[in-house]
Amino acid sequence: MSKYTKEDIFQIVEDEDVAFIRLQFCDLFGVPKNIAIPSSQLEKALNNECMFDGISIDGFTRDDESDMYLYPDLDSFEIYPWRPQAGKVARMFCNVYTSDNKPFSGDPRSILQKVLNKAKDLGINFKVNPRLEFFLFDYDDNGNPTASTKERAGYFDVAPLDQGENVRREIILNLEEMGFNISSSHHEIAPAQHEIQFDEEDALRTADMIMTFRMAVKTIAKKHGLYATFMPKPVEGISGSGMHLSFLAQDNDGKNVFVAEDGSLSVTAKYFIAGVLAHAKGMTLITNPIVNSYKRLVPGFDAPVNISWSSTSNGRSALIRIPSRKGDATRIEVRNPDATCNPYLAIALILAAGIEGISQKLTPPAELTETIKGISFDQTNASNVDILPMTLGEAINAFRGDSFGKEVLSESVYQKILDAKKAEWKEFRTCITKWEIDKYLNNF
Repeated sequence: MSKYTKEDIFQIVEDEDVAFIRLQFCDLFGVPKNIAIPSSQLEKALNNECMFDGISIDGFTRDDESDMYLYPDLDSFEIYPWRPQAGKVARMFCNVYTSDNKPFSGDPRSILQKVLNKAKDLGINFKVNPRLEFFLFDYDDNGNPTASTKERAGYFDVAPLDQGENVRREIILNLEEMGFNISSSHHEIAPAQHEIQFDEEDALRTADMIMTFRMAVKTIAKKHGLYATFMPKPVEGISGSGMHLSFLAQDNDGKNVFVAEDGSLSVTAKYFIAGVLAHAKGMTLITNPIVNSYKRLVPGFDAPVNISWSSTSNGRSALIRIPSRKGDATRIEVRNPDATCNPYLAIALILAAGIEGISQKLTPPAELTETIKGISFDQTNASNVDILPMTLGEAINAFRGDSFGKEVLSESVYQKILDAKKAEWKEFRTCITKWEIDKYLNNF
C-alpha cells in the first residue's frame, strides 16, 4: 500500500512551503544525479513527463535514443532538513523510463526491483539493514580535502577524544527527520573513523536510504569544517571503512524464513548463504568497485578476506556472519561491501545470488569455526579456504568469468561496467606511485 498519493504530495508542498523538488536517480556507478524543478512544475513531474538527455550519464545511453523520462516514487518524497527552511527543498527518487514507456534496462533502481519481484514470486520479502563507516578529515588551507586529522580517538571513545561526536549527532537528527530509524552510532577503530547503523527496511528503500545517507554525511560534515569520505582505505596501516549489509527474509505472513522452528539457522538460510558464497568472487567488482577497495580487503584488519561463513563469535573474519540476535531477528550479514558501491546493484546481486541458492537448494561449505582474521594470504590459501580477489584486476577477471552477473544486470550493463573498470585498472597500472619512487629510484 502506497504511503502518498499525488494529492498528498501537492498538499505537503503547499503546507511546507517547498520551493524546489529534486528528481533523483543515479548512474551505473552509484553517483547521484538529479533534475531540480520549481514547485510550479510538480504536476508535470507527477505525471511522469520530466525528460532528460541520458547521453552524458554513465551507462544510460542506448544506441537508438537518449531521451529518457523520470517516474517519481511518491513514497520517497522527503524534505531536506539541512536546506533553508524558507523555500524548502524536497526530493523524490525516480525510476528511469525510455520514451516508449518501458523501464530503462540500465537503471540501477529498476534492476534491483526486478530481483525483488523474483523474490516475491517465491513468497519472500527481503529487508536490509546497513552499517556504514566513514572518515571525517580536515581541509587544507586552500579548502581542499586531505586524509589528515588531529584526532586520536579509537573504538567507542567519547568526547573530547571523539571530535566528531557533534557531527554524528547532527547527521542523526537530520536523518531521523527524513524517516530513518537510527539504531546506533559510535567512533570506530581508526582515528576520525565513525559508524552509523540504521534499522532494517525493505530492500529498495534501504538502497535509497544509503544514497541519502552518503549525501547527508558529506553535506553536514562540511558545515562543521570537515571532509567526510567513504573511501575504503584512505590511510595506510589503519582499519578501512566498509558497509556491512544484513539481510532479513520474511514470508507473506511476516515470518522470518531464516530461522527454523527450534531457533537454529533454517535450511533456507543455508541455501541463501551457499548462493552468495558461490558468486562472491564474481560479485566483488560490484560490491567493492574501485582500486582502493582492495587495500581494505587484506589480512590483519577488520575486513573479510576469505570466502566463508560462520555463526560463532569468530565470525568477524568470515565473509558472511550470522549475528548473535536470533529468533525473529535472525539475519545474514555480508561483510565485504564498501560504501563506494552502487547500493542498488550490490544489493541486487547479493539477493539474486541468495535466491539462486534457495531455488537450486545449494549446500554451503563447512562453517568456519576458527578465527583466521590475522593470517596472511598464503596461510589462507594453505587452509583450503578460498579468498576474495586481491586487486581490481582480479575482480575484473572474476566478474568476467561468472555469467551470473550478466544474467542479473543485463548484457548491456555488464559490458559497460566491465569496460569502465578495465579502463580504471589500466589507468592505475600505468600510474607511477610515490611508493615506487621511494622504493626504487635511489637503488636503480
